[in-house]
Amino acid sequence: MLFFEPRLSMSGYISCNSCHNLSLGGVDALPTSVGHNWQEGPINSPTVLNADYMLAQFWDGRAADLKEQAGGPINNPKEMGYTHELAVDTIRSMPAYIARFNGVYGSNEINIDRITDAIAVFEKTLVTPNSPFDKYLEGDQKAISADALAGYQLFKNKGCVSCHNGPAVGGTMYMKMGLVKPFHTNNPAEGRKGVTGKEADKFVFKVPTLRNIELTYPYFHDGSVWGLEEAVNTMADIQLGQKMNQEEISQMVEFLKTLTGDQPQIVLPALPPSNNNTPRPVPFTKG
Repeated sequence: MLFFEPRLSMSGYISCNSCHNLSLGGVDALPTSVGHNWQEGPINSPTVLNADYMLAQFWDGRAADLKEQAGGPINNPKEMGYTHELAVDTIRSMPAYIARFNGVYGSNEINIDRITDAIAVFEKTLVTPNSPFDKYLEGDQKAISADALAGYQLFKNKGCVSCHNGPAVGGTMYMKMGLVKPFHTNNPAEGRKGVTGKEADKFVFKVPTLRNIELTYPYFHDGSVWGLEEAVNTMADIQLGQKMNQEEISQMVEFLKTLTGDQPQIVLPALPPSNNNTPRPVPFTKG
């Protein structure tokens, strides 16, 4: 319920699902997200699908886990534009939520710790098993095409697997964007440097998952690339110093498409009505 709850935002319009739309592969399909007061966000929204497999959350890894991440957008003035205190007051104002929290946590207490915990526990269920590649690994040699299999061999031989590995095919490490050649972008994000303060961490970002990559465009932290072909060619060039011909790029893309798994089947929750004690939304603010 809380993942879909727009009243956790100042506008009463933005929920977790706004930027991590479960109908769109867990993203918003925008270069950078739109937040409170139609503010443009500073970075591309990563998918929430399989996010529990990441070594940390956000592109720069500033949140250790899903619970810590869930609290960030709520009180970010460019995202949901609320405060943790008002979020708690909002949820606490509705008896139906109090009953839910009592049933789950054993008391009527509602606080930001429990709100973010509940969101995180839900997000941990958002996994996408049974992709064609999973079935191939399980022994079904016909689960992927000959081109996709050739792409898988390229994925290993070219060195992509050195960063994109693990159960989510990524998310296990940080890496500089523009390792061999500079990545040119107008995006202001500096990656891990913003967390550590170290110049060596400039443009070092969490390696994204490649699961469901066909669904999670546009690509890279700045959302500058819309097609998988261009993304593959760019990564080969600036990260690996590799040249790939059109056939190789097409084969790699065919492999990447085999990483799309079963999407979560969510029953849209009915949320309790606001009442006289519920803080009123403020859709737009001047300033």
